Amino acid sequence: MMVEVSASEVHTWLGTTYRSILAPMASSGAMSIVDSVSPAGSGPPRHIHHTEDETFVVLTGRVKFWLEGEEFVKGPGETAFISRGKEHTFKIVGEEPSRHLLILTPGGFEEFFFEMAAGQFAIPSDTPAIQASAERHNMTLTGPPLD
Repeated sequence: MMVEVSASEVHTWLGTTYRSILAPMASSGAMSIVDSVSPAGSGPPRHIHHTEDETFVVLTGRVKFWLEGEEFVKGPGETAFISRGKEHTFKIVGEEPSRHLLILTPGGFEEFFFEMAAGQFAIPSDTPAIQASAERHNMTLTGPPLD
């Protein structure tokens, strides 16, 4: 499923908003940038991106990352880099939401977020559809979110 997205569109899935600010086509596929706002307490299950590196630039809030068994927290003005092939997750900690830029290299994975928002898939009831989309986007779900 391919979702057409303009730079001004905001997509919301499970309380998190996503807005593409650099589409892959603007960089010949080299990268994409997504401006995201995640509510306090939110975060994805553990997963592995097989083809993309991820760089998180935290603008507001605090984000606890779990990267292959190691935990660390980043706040405003700080950055976390996650290499492709590394199992990871994150959770928004504290009481305020986190706004962060997600830089994907190469670009294209943001389509997963847009598909999830378009279908408003729920966890756990829509897990098969979520897993199918994850596989199409070269991602493997590997475990639960952070406690």
